[in-house]
Formats: sequence, structure tokens, C-alpha cells
Amino acid sequence: MKIKLLAAALLVLTANAQGADKVKIGFISTLSGPSAAIGVDIRDAFLLAVKTNGGKLGGLPAEVLVGDDQFKPDVGRQIAEKNVKVDKVNFLTGIVFSNIMLASVPIAFENKLIYVSPNAAPSPMAGKECSPYLFVASWPNDAYHEAAGQHATNRGYKSAYLIAPNYQAGKDSLTGFKRYYKGNVVAEVYTQLGQLDYAAELAQVRAAKPDALYIFLPGGMGINFIKQFVASGLSKDVPLIVPGFGDDQDIIRPVGEATLGLFDTAHWALDFDNAANKKFVAAFEKEYRRLPTVFAAQGWDTAMLIDAAVRDSKGKIEDVEAVRKAMRAAKFESVRGPFKFNRNQMPIQNYYLRVVAKDSQGRLVNKTIGTVFKDHGDAYVQDCKMK
Repeated sequence: MKIKLLAAALLVLTANAQGADKVKIGFISTLSGPSAAIGVDIRDAFLLAVKTNGGKLGGLPAEVLVGDDQFKPDVGRQIAEKNVKVDKVNFLTGIVFSNIMLASVPIAFENKLIYVSPNAAPSPMAGKECSPYLFVASWPNDAYHEAAGQHATNRGYKSAYLIAPNYQAGKDSLTGFKRYYKGNVVAEVYTQLGQLDYAAELAQVRAAKPDALYIFLPGGMGINFIKQFVASGLSKDVPLIVPGFGDDQDIIRPVGEATLGLFDTAHWALDFDNAANKKFVAAFEKEYRRLPTVFAAQGWDTAMLIDAAVRDSKGKIEDVEAVRKAMRAAKFESVRGPFKFNRNQMPIQNYYLRVVAKDSQGRLVNKTIGTVFKDHGDAYVQDCKMK
């Protein structure tokens, strides 16, 4: 009996020394409902990155367990619990919305499991609630909006009307805009999350007569708002500014010509002239017959970040500290260009001004026209006690 136990122990030690035989990813995202396009783009790009890597991440065969949170925090948490406790995944990723993330990722942290965010990065988790097990491959919730506020200031708009849905990311968005906007905020309106009819809000904007209107309305919310904004005739009188995803390809496709000339701020664009981005854009368009969005870019980079962390920890993914160290180094070729992590494991990166225009094929796309921020971090890192 003792000999058998010793042999079993030696087998376990040998397996640990050699590392895992595969890497399991729990991918939770919003894949149904009016905002499904966001989760679909993140999922499609993530899976494409794995496919491009020969079905592997960091040299290990990758198994990706995809779950639909249905835009519901309780469903997201249930999937997270299953992924962590039953499926025994090595990483969690995929969540689109901050309210779903705040409900779900504590399961990962409690079990010392790394969550890599391809989108949501709520401000509490950048500051006092920062976690050694959270890495953000997108941008802090405030950042696009900070760049938009700076753009509005640069354009000399003396008054601005602000609209966002009433949840964590919506509040972070307008806080970010106000942090860098030097004019007068005439109104700060929070709508219902998932709202699709904006007749009342548009009437209020018309009455306020602001120099500019800034909205944070992701997914189907933004599609409906822009259509109604143009139909109301307000677009002739009030300049509309949006965050990068507010007029990206998933918005352009259903809205069409109404997006032409719309300005936005983002950390990535189709036209970035680096090898990683050219490879990504070409592969995505070939695979899915559509142009990628910022969400897709984030999904691809999330996979490549995990790939680098598994590779640089030599596949020993059971050694979470080794994986964390490798991930913090961020030794991967990002489609956005320069990228590094701040102390709170949120990105330090550039943010750009883009405009919707027509490319050489006559397609409506975002074109980069300037840099708003260079090597920009976040406003909360000083509150994070992590070293």
C-alpha cells in the first residue's frame, strides 16, 4: 500500500513539474438580446485567436467553455460558479457589462483564479477593490470618456449635455467625461439600462440647446438613440460625440450613413499600421465576412495576453503566482500598439480621435485623425494597495 501511495505521489509531482496538458477557459458573455453584438464580437475574435494559434494558448491545447449570461447578473454568477467549481477552469474571461462582472468575478478571486477582462473595468476595481487576480485587456471604464471630454474641451464647446444608462459603467463614463471637460455640463441624465426609446430625452436635449451632446449607450441602446437622434433633426443643430464603440462597425452596420462624420475616442482603430493589427483585421474579415470592432480587438488581445502568460510560465498554469508574473509583463504583440499594465493591472496606453468616413472601397469605417492622450493610465490607481 505504501509503495502504491508513493508511486501515486510521484506521478502527481511529475505532472506538476511538467505542467498541465491543456488550458481551460471559462468564457462568459452577453450573447443574446439587444446588446448581443458586443459579446458576439468579443467571443468571435477570442476564438479566432485560439484557432490562429493552432487551437492552443501558450503551447497548450485550449478548451473554451462559452456561456451566455443573457444580460443578467444572476445568470453570469451561476455560470462563473459552474466554471470555477465544476469545470475547474484555469481562467475566466468574456464579460461585457460591469454589473454582470461585479456579480460574477468575486467567485474567481475567492478561488485565486485569474479573470482577464476583455471589456468591463469598473472604477472600484481600479482603486480600493483592486485584485491581484484581475487583469484588464481593454481600458478602464472612465478612459474613453476622459478622452472624449478632452476632445470636447479642445473643440471649445462651452456647454455639453450628457446621457448614459443608470449602472456602474454609465456613472463611470460621465465621471470620466467631466474629469477632462472644462465647459458647463447643462444636464447629466441617467436612463434605464437596456432602454430603446429616447423620445423624452431628445425633447429635453432640444430644449436645453447645448453646444454638444455626449452619450454612452452601448449596443442596441446606441443604435436606437442615433437613429432617433438623426430622425428628430437634432443632428443638424447639436454635434454628437460618442465613445469609440458608440459608432463602431456594429453600430455603423444597422445605422448606415447617419454615422458619417461622427467623432469618437478609442484606443484602437482598423487603420493602425502595425503587424499584429494587420494580421488581426485580415483574419477577422476573412473568417466572419465583416469588419472587426473595438470589442473584437479586445477579444483578440485578451486571448493573446493569456497565450503569452501561459507560454512565459512554461505551461505551469497551476502556479498562479508564476502566471500572474508572466501576465503582468504583458509580452505580447497587441493590435493597439504600445501597451503595459499599471500597478492596479489596468492598461497604460494611448487614446485616439477617430471619425467615421468612407474607405477606398466606399465602406463606412472609423479613421484615426489624431492622438488625444499618450501613455494614459487611470484616476484610481493611487487607491490600489497592490504593489
